[in-house]
Amino acid sequence: MDDVSQRIAEAGAELIALRSDLLAGEPWPLSATYGTEPEADWGPREVLAHINEMLSYWTSELTQVVAGDGSGAPVPFGRVASDPERLARIAADRERPAGELLDAIAANIEATTGFVNRLEPGALERVGEHPTRGEITVAASLDRFIASHLEDHVRQVRSILADAPAR
Repeated sequence: MDDVSQRIAEAGAELIALRSDLLAGEPWPLSATYGTEPEADWGPREVLAHINEMLSYWTSELTQVVAGDGSGAPVPFGRVASDPERLARIAADRERPAGELLDAIAANIEATTGFVNRLEPGALERVGEHPTRGEITVAASLDRFIASHLEDHVRQVRSILADAPAR
């Protein structure tokens, strides 16, 4: 899982490297649509709020899958985009300044890469049962729900910054 851990760390570093541009744009206007509408409508603080909550959420969920229930059956985990707790966390966190969100994200990147680096090889093959994706291994979940997801949102922040009017 060195590759996944490295991808998470690199994407996190790329995001943190955008700090000066993100701070220069403060205060970013809050999006009127930040729920289950297309994420492309999100502004920087909605994306940062989501990154912050999703890192800790998925790490926690995958920790439960790794721990298992002792039966060997797939462990139920995960959520869908319309999950009320997800939306409430984004709503609250998007009110925070970009710098504060970036600091929280940096801590979550460290915690997430630490989790990945501590996984035993057998843990990667444990299976969880996601509400829409069905049975999925921890290894595939790390790629889909954390590494690729984070990389996509870093590209999204770059695009938002590139399209932002000069202030």
